Amino acid sequence: MQTYIKDILKTEPENQIIKVQGWIRTSRDTKNVCFFELSDGSCLKGLQVILDKAEDSLAALVPELHTGVSIEAEGVLVASPGGNQAVELQAKNLTVFGDAPADTYPLQKKRHSFEFLREIAHLRPRTNTIGAVTRVRSRMSFAIHSFFQNQGFQYVHTPIISASDAEGAGEMFQVTNLPLDKIVGSDAKEIDYTRDFFGKQTHLTVSGQLEAEIYALALKNVYTFGPTFRAENSNTSRHLAEFWMIEPEMAFCALEGNMAMAEEFLKYVIKDILENCSEDMELFNKWIEKGVADSLVKVVDSKFVHLPYTDAVDELIKAKKEFEYPVKWGTDLQSEHEKYLTEEVFKCPVIVTDYPKDIKAFYMKQNDDGKTVRAMDILVPRLGEIIGGSQREEDHDKLLGRIRELDLHEEDYWWYLELRKFGTVPHSGFGLGFERLIQYVTGMQNIRDVIPFPRASKTAEF
Repeated sequence: MQTYIKDILKTEPENQIIKVQGWIRTSRDTKNVCFFELSDGSCLKGLQVILDKAEDSLAALVPELHTGVSIEAEGVLVASPGGNQAVELQAKNLTVFGDAPADTYPLQKKRHSFEFLREIAHLRPRTNTIGAVTRVRSRMSFAIHSFFQNQGFQYVHTPIISASDAEGAGEMFQVTNLPLDKIVGSDAKEIDYTRDFFGKQTHLTVSGQLEAEIYALALKNVYTFGPTFRAENSNTSRHLAEFWMIEPEMAFCALEGNMAMAEEFLKYVIKDILENCSEDMELFNKWIEKGVADSLVKVVDSKFVHLPYTDAVDELIKAKKEFEYPVKWGTDLQSEHEKYLTEEVFKCPVIVTDYPKDIKAFYMKQNDDGKTVRAMDILVPRLGEIIGGSQREEDHDKLLGRIRELDLHEEDYWWYLELRKFGTVPHSGFGLGFERLIQYVTGMQNIRDVIPFPRASKTAEF
């Protein structure tokens, strides 16, 4: 079993022999001893290692011990006389695994911009901030699975390659093994997709929702958690071409149950991070966005306000504030509107419901007024929308009418329609962009800094 620095730092020093591996973060050489901080990524703080230069074999290694070098140190764990750590390791044996020449190693003892770190994504996990983001991302993944598993949900792996557009927006990456380089520019008027690998036009999925509904109508409550793709050419701090989505689907569940589950889920995950990633959250609170931890506590402690879309529009219209985007009934809410409602009007998270059907997806259940659908968005302070969901249309004829109304390809949804013929039930679900949630929790400003390898327009390195 390997020993992690996070556990060593909590260990009561009793002159026990400890062996630890990691990378040197900083080093300081004096006349008699060499001090260096060793990190293995298990926690924010490193372990201070003391090397006595009286030992000739150790002294000979001192010139190699600089930032970035990977080593294994074995020695005695003792109480530290310094105030920055409780314990330190007095090295007796030391092995250098990999050098990192000081004149070429990009990560030195200074603050680097996130823009620069994106250019060296193969090294940026060694920095304090990206290491903390990665630990939060890992813990949050665990919390998401824990929440749904504890609630009796089944985890379903939905396909990455799909022949249908769940959102109807058309912003999809095509999957093919046809020689498009030869077809494009030829005299061919259209591509014969029967010759393609899958025999039809296919794309990377934009959502696992439709397939998750299949399993919800057999296993009752299910969830997906996997990568999704959008060919949206938006070079912003909030958009990625490849990102992860959490999408639960619940049978025998109306919109009210959907909202309750979404609120409980969000509070559970945030509370888990506050309790289990406190050290990393201190870093974000101090260096990334001051007050981020307190704002998360308020979300956990708040009772979410429920607000119909029509009432939300009324609040915005009467606001004594000039918005960049004008507000009227029938338009989608922008981030500035969502922040105004959560930060200035209600000062807590808000669930907006019953949106106009014309600005929502085809699968959402229509209300009796014929103008709105049983949709819901959860809005939170600092961000705006964080969760979107709805009750799904379980009536076959109404769903078919909506597909035709929007000019979607009816044949692509034959199986989705057929679900409404055989044992249909009221069912609901919601979607949450994982990276957007990490951004919110950590306060990180650019979504490309909360995913290990960002994929965006003109960005596919590493």
